[in-house]
Amino acid sequence: MGEVPQRNAATAPSSIVRVEAPARLHFGFLDLHGGLGRRFGSIGLAIDAPSVALTARRSAHLSVTGAEAERVRGYARAAADHLGQPDAVAIEVERTIPAHAGFGSGTQLALAVAAALARLGGHAFSATAFSGSLDRGNRSGVGLSAFTEGGLVVDGGRGGDGGPPPVIARLSYPEAWRIVLILDQSMAGVHGTREVEAFRDLPRFPEAQAAEICRIVLMQVLPAVALAEPQGFGAGITRIQDLIGDHFAPHQGGRYASAAVAQALAQAAAQGVPGYGQSSWGPTGFVLMPSEAEASALVESLDRGGPLRFLIARGRNTGASITTAD
Repeated sequence: MGEVPQRNAATAPSSIVRVEAPARLHFGFLDLHGGLGRRFGSIGLAIDAPSVALTARRSAHLSVTGAEAERVRGYARAAADHLGQPDAVAIEVERTIPAHAGFGSGTQLALAVAAALARLGGHAFSATAFSGSLDRGNRSGVGLSAFTEGGLVVDGGRGGDGGPPPVIARLSYPEAWRIVLILDQSMAGVHGTREVEAFRDLPRFPEAQAAEICRIVLMQVLPAVALAEPQGFGAGITRIQDLIGDHFAPHQGGRYASAAVAQALAQAAAQGVPGYGQSSWGPTGFVLMPSEAEASALVESLDRGGPLRFLIARGRNTGASITTAD
């Protein structure tokens, strides 16, 4: 097997394609006010775990084994239609990212399927090109960029052209830093119709708070990552989280969707951690830590009863791994 570049011209068709793609954390929206003509804008991070992995082979007809088979079948049909080729492929899903937990699972799974079908057919693959047919990147471009490049990503929001949000900044995440993930296995975050209703029904986001978030991203968060300063980075992300979480509180039951996650985050905050929050609609919470040792010590100190599961992740500075065999 050989590594296939993410951005390349059409290649010879392959017989077997394996794709492994990272989850992403969504740290918040930049401008929900939208008064300058672009709305949303996002900051987020590709992480090494959890991840999706699948293998696709040429077949006489479409078949899927493993988790989320029906969802994968739908993505395969949409990708095949986009490519103008039959959906004659056998897909084995080795592992998936928890759905509706704040990890962008749908985007990563959809892009993994599309990338596999493109490689099987000898087509070039572009996450942006597939975004419309797969119904991805409607509000955030972070998931598309996490699949393609990884790293800490900032996108410039949706404009009037209907295209996916453009990536306007991308930095490598410091190798030593870790993210403690706090998963509530008893619930799912807001998604689907409820998510659409939330964006429709919430009041317009205050212009002054949108301006504050943009200033924090440009003048605090990004410089802190570039200089590997965890305290500045964490303080900026926490402030963004507070502003965004309070805005969405009416639709998720508070600043955080899960009471158990909220309690764990409060325990972490009391220890003076650099930063913390909730990814997207949650319920997954995260704590930003400067090192593996400090992340491990934090997990040991937190109450681990009930529905919570803890995972220590790294930032992932590369996109999806796509390998082929003829």
